[in-house]
Amino acid sequence: MATTSAATADSLPVGVAPAQGPVTRPNMTSVGTIVWLASEIMFFAGLFAMYFTIRAISPELWAERTEMLNFPFALANTTVLVISSIWCQLGVFKAEAGVPARTGSLLNVASWGMREWYVLTYIFGSVFVAGQVWEYAELIREGVTLASDAYGSVFYMTTGFHGLHVTGGLLAFLLIIGRSFTAKRYTHAQTTGAVVTSYYWHFVDVVWIALFLTIYVVK
Repeated sequence: MATTSAATADSLPVGVAPAQGPVTRPNMTSVGTIVWLASEIMFFAGLFAMYFTIRAISPELWAERTEMLNFPFALANTTVLVISSIWCQLGVFKAEAGVPARTGSLLNVASWGMREWYVLTYIFGSVFVAGQVWEYAELIREGVTLASDAYGSVFYMTTGFHGLHVTGGLLAFLLIIGRSFTAKRYTHAQTTGAVVTSYYWHFVDVVWIALFLTIYVVK
């Protein structure tokens, strides 16, 4: 057998290695999600370019309007979203381990499955969106609206589109959580759905960190 293998290897063209087994095919759902998120990066890059361009044209307006921003509240809201990504990743670990739901008491966090961690992620994400709506209400009360000036337009467009993306992620979590209740058994397809949803959630988290630094820190 060893002689046959050696002869086969010697018969291959120079530079071609003998086969080492079947090639592992990538998960097309994951690949498609990554490609789509890459296009979303370009979308948000356009929003950032618009923000910095208009800011360079109207520095006095920016200096005046940024003083109205509630930095401590925005920092707390950002922390909520960042922590939600931690819960999401813990849910991914459980999904990959094939544990869709808790195996013990609800008070025993160590026994939680993907469902419980994703529910917690959903709650934190909802708090973030609610906080953003509250901040909008406060700014509108102070006269900063979408049509008030260039700053208002750019602020609501950048943060608003991100808020819509977060809302889309929350809907995806509801779908994943709902499927964990309705499915008779936990399948590979459900694991894939949970994983690609985490890709999206981590993406909106990173984008918000960039927006937070741009809008609230680099004034």
